[in-house]
Amino acid sequence: MSYVSPAIRSQFESLSIDLKNAILSRDVHLENLHDLIAVLEHIVSEGERAAQPT
Repeated sequence: MSYVSPAIRSQFESLSIDLKNAILSRDVHLENLHDLIAVLEHIVSEGERAAQPT
């Protein structure tokens, strides 16, 4: 089950609902902004890989 620390809850809540759902579906533990950024970077890199022609 994913966890978002109260310390970064406002930053997390500012994201779109689709992005929040994508993050929460990854079963992550977000304690600080660095953790949130790392997950977002991972999502971006997956999207870039998916967009590349095979």
